[in-house]
Amino acid sequence: MASTISHAQLNAQLAQGTIAPLYAVVGEEDLLRDMALGTLKTALLGEGESDFNCDLFYGDDVSGAQIITCASEVAVFAARRVVVVKAADKLPARECDAILLYLKEPNDSTSVIFVASKLDGRLKFTQALAKAAVMVDCSPLREAQWLPWLRQDAERVGVRLNDEAIEILKEACGGSLYAVRRELEKLASYVSSDQAVTAADVATLRGMEPGASVFDLTLAIGGKDRGRVLAILARNLEAGEAPLRILGSLAWQYRRLWKVKEVARQGGREGEAARTLRMDPYKMRAFLEQFPEAHLQEALRLFFDTDAKLKGGSGGRPARILEDLLLRLCNRAPATGYSPSPSRNNDVPQPAKARNISNVRTITRGKQTRS
Repeated sequence: MASTISHAQLNAQLAQGTIAPLYAVVGEEDLLRDMALGTLKTALLGEGESDFNCDLFYGDDVSGAQIITCASEVAVFAARRVVVVKAADKLPARECDAILLYLKEPNDSTSVIFVASKLDGRLKFTQALAKAAVMVDCSPLREAQWLPWLRQDAERVGVRLNDEAIEILKEACGGSLYAVRRELEKLASYVSSDQAVTAADVATLRGMEPGASVFDLTLAIGGKDRGRVLAILARNLEAGEAPLRILGSLAWQYRRLWKVKEVARQGGREGEAARTLRMDPYKMRAFLEQFPEAHLQEALRLFFDTDAKLKGGSGGRPARILEDLLLRLCNRAPATGYSPSPSRNNDVPQPAKARNISNVRTITRGKQTRS
């Protein structure tokens, strides 16, 4: 009977010699998908991956008959064949139907691996695959899973991170595991192995400029400083920051604001809330008043609308789409007498869960590229 397992459980199964004829590696986190696929190919074919016994197809450029033909062939000088179908969600319906019979009686000496960011659960093919295959879950990491993964991957490349470096790394990379891994590998060659990586190290390698963080952007929105808001956006775009990353970082900051307001509303200590925001306690209350609940609710709607536009729902340029979002946020921020002072580059907020705005984590999952 088919099952849904994590990457760790996949490793355990393969270590025990448990091999299935059908696998479905599905989830929006592209690094986890690539890791799972690499683990499977190594376990099934050995370290020296054989071209004779591995065929790679893409869903938008293959027929069901081709997949079945390759899967039915006998392995050459090996005990097993592997057939990989990337972008399986792009398989046309008629080609999916052609594979249905094979899913019922797969070749035991071949492992067919279907890879996709998401599969349509309404299709007969998806339903049959879910019953017949071992499903490897590659969904984005939950908040509680992110920090352990980061520490483990940092250890893999010999990097030690202090708390502030972890905060700025997560914000700068927008939660993308591939982006985090690239930054860790750069840090490994930049910082001595006997030293802990600091927020300044992360900022230096990413080319961040003081006053251009998402924290500064939020300060400018709260103060309705439209000129500064647009200047910070332009600076990030010129530095090569991806529009979806900018949106994701801002969404995380809003989630954090919501969480701090919830803590304060429930009688939490202002000192603790100020430390969370890395602000002077005497300025924190005035700052939070710039973001009432109505503004946060409206911001959530705007984030989702902007996310859809950036991912192809609009013909506008990404810069104009983000400018429109930021100006709308400024227009909805209540005017106050508080004028925020420029923050230090290290004053970068740590994303936190928030009960009413937790769905923001789904933003910025863009289209996957073929690899």
